[in-house]
Amino acid sequence: MPANGLPLNRRRVSAGLLVTTLALLLTPEPARPPHSGVDDGLASDRPPALTAREVAVVVNGDDPVSEQIGAFYLQTRGIPADQLIRIRFPAGRQSLSPLSFRWLRGEILRQTPAHVQVYALAWTAPWRVGCQSITSALSLGVDASWCARGCRLSRTSPYFGQGEVHRPWQQLGIRPSMLLAGTTLEQVQQLIRRGRAADGTAPPGTAYLLSTSDRRRNVRAVLYGSVQQLMAPALSVKVLQTDRLEGADDVIALFTGLTQVAGLETLRFRPGAVADHLTSFGGELTAEPTPSGQMSALRWLEAGATGSYGTVVEPCNFLAKFPSPGLLLSYYRRGDTLVEAYWRSVAMPGQGVFIGEPLARPWGPQTVRG
Repeated sequence: MPANGLPLNRRRVSAGLLVTTLALLLTPEPARPPHSGVDDGLASDRPPALTAREVAVVVNGDDPVSEQIGAFYLQTRGIPADQLIRIRFPAGRQSLSPLSFRWLRGEILRQTPAHVQVYALAWTAPWRVGCQSITSALSLGVDASWCARGCRLSRTSPYFGQGEVHRPWQQLGIRPSMLLAGTTLEQVQQLIRRGRAADGTAPPGTAYLLSTSDRRRNVRAVLYGSVQQLMAPALSVKVLQTDRLEGADDVIALFTGLTQVAGLETLRFRPGAVADHLTSFGGELTAEPTPSGQMSALRWLEAGATGSYGTVVEPCNFLAKFPSPGLLLSYYRRGDTLVEAYWRSVAMPGQGVFIGEPLARPWGPQTVRG
């Protein structure tokens, strides 16, 4: 799936795709979501809640917008003030060198209270560290083995598919992270408000799985049938043979495979909705046009989604390097937070960046509105 459109080594890609498809399908299935209505009354079946006390917010002290995002997130989510972590680096850079980020990561770890399980990063740029995304570099460590040169597989996240791991730092030694991203402060504030508004709403809606005409980027379509089986009847899932979805007003999830996604302005996303498009450089978090000419994952957040994902370097079209819709929806629907569900759904996240509001929990218990 190189961005330049050159033919791939079909034998290598086909073999790799087969291996990763089998790996995904053979992964132990997460607990099926409860088949119930708005208030299912099955609180005992939900996983332990990840709360504001388990989140550290990292800000760039040299970026006033980052400081404002961090302060707004602390206030909106009621995160303790001593869980604000301040580091400093030149604002506006799209990437950081592995050497410089190793030092910054050390500073973040030093300031992180032991009980914290996940990070919210209060900036959009940088989104890349060397060949890694910044979320993988922070959560998994700065290590080129999390990437791959050419069409090769990379290391597998120990958090992938681990539905019974509810304290990833204590149990696995990693803290999943997510960027509070947007092209303006107002957009990020709207994102944060959407995430909080989603909590405990058990939103009625539809997950749309689009099987597109782009053969290189439509590889997740092989999983779509199993997603319908896994989620029925807890969540409405529609598989559509189309490159374009228009006019849907009940989107709780949308997964597709294209370089550009048309018609986003016609859609209405429910608070807490997730959406992403499988392409090479969706993780370039810039205003249009992106350097690659492909659509940035930021466009999903601007359209009203609460979480998304995109790769920051060429990953090739391996299923394992992109979210598995079935895993993501199943964990999310059972009551996981957004950051937990998204991270659990990607086997090889080293080259991909997670963006959104980490604590959004549409199928968790209702929260007190203040």
